[in-house]
Amino acid sequence: MNKLLSIALSQYGVKEIQGKEHNPTIVGYSKEIGYGGIITDETAWCSIFMNWCALKAGVTRSGKLNARSWLTVGEEVTTPEPGDVVIFWREQPKSWKGHVAIYINHSEDDKYIYCLGGNQNNQVCIKAYNAAQLLGYRRLKEDEK
Repeated sequence: MNKLLSIALSQYGVKEIQGKEHNPTIVGYSKEIGYGGIITDETAWCSIFMNWCALKAGVTRSGKLNARSWLTVGEEVTTPEPGDVVIFWREQPKSWKGHVAIYINHSEDDKYIYCLGGNQNNQVCIKAYNAAQLLGYRRLKEDEK
């Protein structure tokens, strides 16, 4: 199994805590990647989670908090494999908003892409995303740092 995918799966079920309390695991992801100023689990944390997984897997990472920053990391691929990174647009195709996760599979009709990621329904889980919102797939390489 792909190391990135394995690390992400180890976090399956980690979820936000509703109310004034915050999940220390989610806040810890941001601290470990160098963003200690994030102290709430209610921030958009999909890219935080992806950067944390990439750090633990020893592969290249975006180092940024926005999902679309992953569009320039690693190598672009057109036929994804489980463990590749997948990036989607949110609200509008040209918006700065997006979502980043780890590719698992396509639906049989290719209308949905199943992804494992953070901040999906406020937790780490597998979720289906509309394939029409796909921006791209990336294959990460070992970090040379």
